[in-house]
Amino acid sequence: MWDERYSGEDFLFGTAPAAFLKAQTHRLTAGQTALAVADGEGRNSVFLAENGLTVVAMDASRVGVDKAQRLAAERGVSIDFRVADILSWDWTPDTYDVVVAVFIQFLAPDDRSAVFEGMKRTLRPGGYLLLHGYRPEQVDYGTGGPPCRENMYTDDLLRQAFNDMSIERLAAYDAFIEEGTGHSGLSSLIDLVAKKH
Repeated sequence: MWDERYSGEDFLFGTAPAAFLKAQTHRLTAGQTALAVADGEGRNSVFLAENGLTVVAMDASRVGVDKAQRLAAERGVSIDFRVADILSWDWTPDTYDVVVAVFIQFLAPDDRSAVFEGMKRTLRPGGYLLLHGYRPEQVDYGTGGPPCRENMYTDDLLRQAFNDMSIERLAAYDAFIEEGTGHSGLSSLIDLVAKKH
């Protein structure tokens, strides 16, 4: 499905980073290591690399990763791109300073907890998880994301899932976003910034 969605000439979600990630630039330091989870066509991993981070970016779509590689080449940055299934990804312990997961809500609830645990495990102590997604109300807006309320995040869900970390930001809000044709219009959003002990 994702190969087909990414097959057009245009970038489905644009080439600019998610506004949420851009707003967290002050947490990024050149030389840090970062993992961009399910990064699609590369807009967020390229942004991390442009800020001097050493980046691994994974996605299940070969078509998406090919486009991400082209975007990285155009921007003059080097990224370790991997075609991989998020459910079989090796969440190597204590590996990254930053883990970025933006709109990974293709994950059903049964798979979500294992991925959340993996993201926590692969962070180094003191490392940051930057997670951004939709709330259930997004299904009514219809401006992006799957039509599955159960895949969306709530304040309580994230607070419970990451209660073993220091939560520095947990914010639910509505905002207009213009990220290619894939995310366009008023959106029901939620941000989580959490630091590993």
